[in-house]
Amino acid sequence: MGALCTGPCGREARQPPIAAGGRPASRSPLPRPSQAAAGSRRRRRALPHASLRAWAGCRAAMAALRWGAWRRRRLLLLLLLLAGPAASSAGPAEESGGARGGGRGDGERGARDEPQRQHHDSSYGTFASEFYDLRYLSEEGYPFPTAPPVDPFAKIRVDDCGKTKGCFRYGKPGCNAETCDYFLSYRRIGADVEFELSADTDGWVAVGFSSDKKMGGDDVMACVHDDNGRVRIQHFYNVGQWAKEIQRNPARDEEGIFENNRVTCRFKRPVYVPRDETIVDLHLSWYYLFAWGPAIQGSITRHDIDSPPVSERVVSIYKYEDIFMPSAAYQTFSSPFCLLLIVALTFYLLMGTP
Repeated sequence: MGALCTGPCGREARQPPIAAGGRPASRSPLPRPSQAAAGSRRRRRALPHASLRAWAGCRAAMAALRWGAWRRRRLLLLLLLLAGPAASSAGPAEESGGARGGGRGDGERGARDEPQRQHHDSSYGTFASEFYDLRYLSEEGYPFPTAPPVDPFAKIRVDDCGKTKGCFRYGKPGCNAETCDYFLSYRRIGADVEFELSADTDGWVAVGFSSDKKMGGDDVMACVHDDNGRVRIQHFYNVGQWAKEIQRNPARDEEGIFENNRVTCRFKRPVYVPRDETIVDLHLSWYYLFAWGPAIQGSITRHDIDSPPVSERVVSIYKYEDIFMPSAAYQTFSSPFCLLLIVALTFYLLMGTP
């Protein structure tokens, strides 16, 4: 039996009291100060000391987890990537089993697609594992940034000389870009001309574009090896026998290397340039001046030989030739006097003495 209600019971007990005038008396939504203080004391008394110690331990554990979270994020990502394909591979198998109970056509289609799914999941898991392990984890297991690879200087190809580019060789007969005293190649690439220079020196190698075969008033591009080991592309203008550096440099896509006591470089230069006294248009034909020599603290000095080689005729960038010029050591029998002497001796030996 229920308890006996001696006062207002049920709905009547929940009705607000009626104030004077027939309006319900307002009830305060907040407890009285004395009631709030008493409730707070009861809650504090209800919380045992063991719970306080457990809460402190939880806070310490959370701090430790936050401290090591950055080390486990990468591993968690790897686990998620590897677990994803496994879950996806299990899903189609269950669906195919249910399809066998529901319909034969769906089951056969699931069986046909199963090998493709397994191959895709296996490939995806292998890719994710190798990508994470090889690119983001060091030997100690810590993630580290990877620097982009540095492209090495591509060697100059001489097989293309006379075919897809023009070449000039100066030195020993049969020499190439790595053994000639001086080597130059040129080829058109769109609106640019690509030049490749190499010389047996530890200072600088240059090519000049001249309207005659003499030094003076020439546009010069030089590759200079400085004291820091770098090879820089510089622009000069010959004033008489003196080369003046010009700040306006038309070279771009520059690269160079100093190796085996050789300065080698590659750069591009526009075919057409705005009219300027120190820069020539390469679509016109010019004599090419070839020079190389030592450098002091990154500044060029006088060239190695007194009479640097010069192209025999004007050079056009629209015509590719492979021209060889023997160095002084191999020009003994190429002079007209020596050739005439050889012919005379041969005729004398053939005819005999009277």
